[in-house]
Amino acid sequence: MSKKIEIKHPDKAANTGAYSAGVMVGEWLFISGQGPLDLTTGEVIHGTIEEETLLTLSHVQKVVEAAGGTIDDIVKCTVHLEDINDFDRYDAAYASFFQGIKPARTTVQSVLSDGIKIEIDAIAIIAQK
Repeated sequence: MSKKIEIKHPDKAANTGAYSAGVMVGEWLFISGQGPLDLTTGEVIHGTIEEETLLTLSHVQKVVEAAGGTIDDIVKCTVHLEDINDFDRYDAAYASFFQGIKPARTTVQSVLSDGIKIEIDAIAIIAQK
């Protein structure tokens, strides 16, 4: 098995829990659930489902880029929505974020903490250079 490497979110200064933002194993990057947070303070940034979706995806993107990849390297996302009735609005924001082939995806309704509307984790495959 390849060595595991921790990938850190470049903006994260606040303690938001005992987890790695990303773990790289070979070419595979596993990104922990990201949410609409100000990672310098750890505070939730409340907004519309569209705003929270795009902010959350920007955090996913920064972890992928910290590992040397791009959003085009993401192959799978799992999305937790606080309210499944927000699906159409979230889906439109999500679709606007990805160009070209969209990642495979699972979306479920979940109980989320701190009043957030969305949490997204992802898997990417990043070619070694």
